[in-house]
Amino acid sequence: MSIESIPQTAQTRTAGVATNSVLRNTYLLLSMTLLFSAALAMVAMATNASMLNVWVVLIGYFGLLFVTHKLRNSAWGIAAVFALTGFMGYTLGPILNIYVTHVANGSQLIAYALGATGAIFLGLSAYVLTTRKDFSFMGGFLMIGILLAFIAGIANIFLAIPALALTVSSLFVLLMAGMILYETSAIVHGGETNYILATVTLYVTIYNLFTSLLHLFGVLGDE
Repeated sequence: MSIESIPQTAQTRTAGVATNSVLRNTYLLLSMTLLFSAALAMVAMATNASMLNVWVVLIGYFGLLFVTHKLRNSAWGIAAVFALTGFMGYTLGPILNIYVTHVANGSQLIAYALGATGAIFLGLSAYVLTTRKDFSFMGGFLMIGILLAFIAGIANIFLAIPALALTVSSLFVLLMAGMILYETSAIVHGGETNYILATVTLYVTIYNLFTSLLHLFGVLGDE
């Protein structure tokens, strides 16, 4: 080993330790927020909470997302993450109640969507972690795709076209799968160094993946 290579090796090792730390903290915080979100969803279901207005949900989501980004470098950022994921979990409760009470095989469809979401997330994450492929090239495509799908979803609130709703849900499934690859790759390769932001990104990805799959299964698998 040459003298010149020693600092480079030390830097590489330090970068590897930092990446592992971000990855570990992200998955730990993500696990806790998913459990917290599920608990609040069950509270909403048990209390028969009413469905919130879509604009209230959007304002609450983007407001808490903004706060989380502002506090990402402080201990309060963790509290903001739990506030955001708890809020999203609570809004999910009334949706799940609709499936349970108004769809004959609603509980089964929820289980299918939950299982498929877990399988997709674990499978794609494991693929990136084992192959260490760089998916940073997908960033621009995903940003444009999510923006267009989001606009189409908002437009369909007024248009109420079933075919468009199915198209949006299908697009979100594909885009969220891409986001899992992209964000996990960013953590692995040092592109994402803040575990709070990484947690929020992966949580929102899992949330959208689950709700999109549930919608698709609800339309295609309703008995």
